[in-house]
Amino acid sequence: MKHKKVRLISRLDIKGPNLIKGIHLEGLRVLGDPQDYATKYYAQGADEIIYIDIVASLYGRSKLPEIVSRTVEEVFVPLTVGGGIRSIDDVTELLRAGADKVAINTAAVQRPELINEVSRKFGSQCMVLSIEAKKQSENHWEVYTDSGREKTGIDVVDWAQEGVRQGAGEILLTSIDAEGTKKGFDIELIKSITAVVNIPVIA
Repeated sequence: MKHKKVRLISRLDIKGPNLIKGIHLEGLRVLGDPQDYATKYYAQGADEIIYIDIVASLYGRSKLPEIVSRTVEEVFVPLTVGGGIRSIDDVTELLRAGADKVAINTAAVQRPELINEVSRKFGSQCMVLSIEAKKQSENHWEVYTDSGREKTGIDVVDWAQEGVRQGAGEILLTSIDAEGTKKGFDIELIKSITAVVNIPVIA
C-alpha cells in the first residue's frame, strides 16, 4: 500500500512588519522578523511557506510585498501569500514581488467571482481559497472572515465546494477552534472538506 507523501508547510501570521502568534486568532504576541523564521523553517526542510497578513483586510494596507521580496532571496520553496488581497492588481503586485500563490478569504466571500478571475488569469495552481471555520454544532462549521472576527452565515462545506467550482486550486483551511492551542488538527473538520473536494487541502 502506497502512502501519500506529507508536505510540511509552515504558516507564518504577520501583523505589520512582525511575525505574531495567538490562540483562536486572538491574544496576539510578537515573535520577531517573519523573514528570519521563514529562512529557519526552509533550512529545517519546509516544503512550502505561507505568509498571512492578519490585519491587512481590516486596514487595507500591507507590508507583504516588501517582506516577500526579501524572503525569496533566501528561501527557495513555494511561497503562498494572503491578507488584504481584493483585486487582480493586488495579486499581480505580490506575484511580481516573488510569491508563487495567493490565498484569499474575505474578498472571495464578498465577491466569489474574484476566485474565477484570479484562476483564469494566473492559473488555478496560483489561487488558494483561504477558509476560516468555526464549529457551530455537530458536523456544522461556519465561514468567518477578517481573521475570525466576522460571521458570514455560510456553511464551510458548501463554501469549499463553491470555491472549487469558481476555480480554486487549493484550500487553506483554518480551524478557529484549534488555532494556536497546540492540541493538533481538527480532524473532523478536515475530513468534512476532503470528502467533498478534489483539490489539495492545507490544514
